[in-house]
Order: sequence, then C-alpha cells, then structure tokens
Amino acid sequence: MATIKDVAERAGVAPSTVSYVLSGSRKISEDTRRAVRAAIDELGYHPRASARTLRSARTRVLALAVPRVPGEYRAIDGRFAVDVTDAARGHDHDVLLITDEDGVGGLRRVARSGLADAAVLMAVEERDPRIEVLHELGFPAALLGHDGNAGLPWTDLDWEAAVALALHETAAAGHRRIVFLSSAEHEIAARRGYALHGLDGARRAAHETGAEVRVVSSHRDPDVLGRRLREALTAGPAPTALVVQHLILLPHLLDAVASAGRRIPDDLSLVLVGSLPDELGIRHLPRIDLPVAEMSAAVARLAIEAVELGCGTTKSPSAPLRAKTRDAPEAPASNASPGAPYHPIQPRMAGPTIAPPAGG
Repeated sequence: MATIKDVAERAGVAPSTVSYVLSGSRKISEDTRRAVRAAIDELGYHPRASARTLRSARTRVLALAVPRVPGEYRAIDGRFAVDVTDAARGHDHDVLLITDEDGVGGLRRVARSGLADAAVLMAVEERDPRIEVLHELGFPAALLGHDGNAGLPWTDLDWEAAVALALHETAAAGHRRIVFLSSAEHEIAARRGYALHGLDGARRAAHETGAEVRVVSSHRDPDVLGRRLREALTAGPAPTALVVQHLILLPHLLDAVASAGRRIPDDLSLVLVGSLPDELGIRHLPRIDLPVAEMSAAVARLAIEAVELGCGTTKSPSAPLRAKTRDAPEAPASNASPGAPYHPIQPRMAGPTIAPPAGG
C-alpha cells in the first residue's frame, strides 16, 4: 500500500507538501499541486481518515477585522463587535479581534497561524487591500459592507437606497432646499463603501426629486464640522431640512445647529441615516436605523458557510437593489435566499413623519 512518503518521492516534493495539498492548509503552486495529484493517481494512494479530516479541523473562531485609529472612539464599532460575537456564539464560535489600522498584517498573521477559520471585515473600502490578502491566502471571509469587485460573501444596508429614501421623503414633505451631511472627508478619501454609496444616493435623489440638495462633507474634527455646518445653514436662501449620514459626532452637530440659530423641528427638519437602533435621545427624530443585529447575524452565518463550502475566494454577482418608500409594500425581514453569498438589506424609515417647512 502506497504511503505519503511514496507520493512525495514520486512527485519530487517533501511529505509535508503532500500533506498541504491534501489539507488545503497552505497555498501551493499549481504546478506542484498537479504533480502531487498525478503521483496520488499513479500510486493509488488513499490518505488515512486523519489526513482527510485535516481540512475539516476547525478552531471555531472568527477573526473580526476592525480598523482602529488610536485615541478615536466609534460607538458603531463596539456595537458591531458585541453583536457579531453574540451571533458567532449562536453558532458555537468565538471571535478574535484584529485592530491594526490597515488590517493587512493582522490578517496575514491570523490566516497563516491557523488562529481562526475565517475573517469578518468591517469598514470595507473600494478595492480594499485586505481583500487582496484574503484571495492570496485563500482564507474564507465575509464582509460587513461590500465592493462589487471583491468576490466575497457580504451583507450591508443599501446605503445608496437609504440616503435616496431619506431625501425622497424629505422632498415629499415639501422641502426644496436640503443640506446633506455626508460621511467624513477621511472616509470618502479612503473610499469606504458606505460613504461612496451615500453620495451616490444623494446625487440620485437630487436628480429624481428636483430638490436643491447641497452636499457638505463631515469632518472628524468637531470644530471643523461645526464651522461647515453653520456656514451651510446660514447661507441664503436658508435650507429647511438637514439629512445626516455621519452620526458619530451627533452631539456636536446639534450644538452647531443651535449656534446657527435653527430649532429642530420648528424651522429645520432633521433626518438621520444610519442611526444605532434604540439609541437614546433620537426616537423623536425621523430616521433610518442601521440594522446592526441583522447584519451581524448574516455576516457570521456567511463567514461560517464560506468555511464549510470552501468558497472564501469565489466571485459571486450581487443583485440590484431599489429603495423602499413609505408607500411601497413592506419589505421582507430578510431578502436573501438560503445559502446566498450576499445579504443586502433594504432601508426603512422609522420615527415620526418628517415635518413640512415652517410656514409651508
């Protein structure tokens, strides 16, 4: 009966290389892989059960890649980290955090060391360098966010549809002069998906509604944000509504509105896009909540399925999405079919209806 050493000698490689080809635990060149497979066929080698099951050996750990800038706090990162951990625990998995800023080095360490079975990526950028690493290493992953070129399973709120929906609803309430506070400059410069898709939604809604939509980029510096917002709100003719996607500095934003002499909702309607569900102090505002729990449950499931199916680097097309309005039929709780490689989520308005312009 042929042994793994016999296969290695016939293929001209080390026994460990044969093991790697069988287990898929390391990246092997295609020429070497073909030589090993040919030797296996020629010798009629049948790996023992222990070798065959190497690939199915699991750590039952997901690596959550959360880019962290030292000294900066984002409540949304903590909320996702907790909810992804809860979702993973429901599948009998634990979560390992990768917090380096670019995420590339951390992903390489985790993938090569076998510390986790798959990765979950947050703050996904257009042509994200972390995705190139995942493809290079053949490491299964799922994305919180999406890039049409990534070829990985993903879940996300349809940010383009969400911003478009908020602006459509604002225009439908009678507002013709609207300020849209987009994601922060550094997020747009990094080409993060939610920031770019939000801008696309604003442009689309301005074209479709005919309303005057002035786009103002937010900023990580509260003072810069306040100055930009005051200038936008006091420029004539004065806007009657403010739609906000960047909510990290919401308290500073409200201070800037007050310092501009505007009252919410008496003479300025405020609509939030991407607010945290159940966040205190915003229930009186019209908004589109970020479905954190559904996204976390979906991304954990997609990552684990990627491990089971061995499809971490398989490219899959995404489906086109459309915005839901208040008058449209209620969207299903989940619009992803079982086993689908993506889980897009349609936006929904929450809170009170948008007040019309003062005097309107």
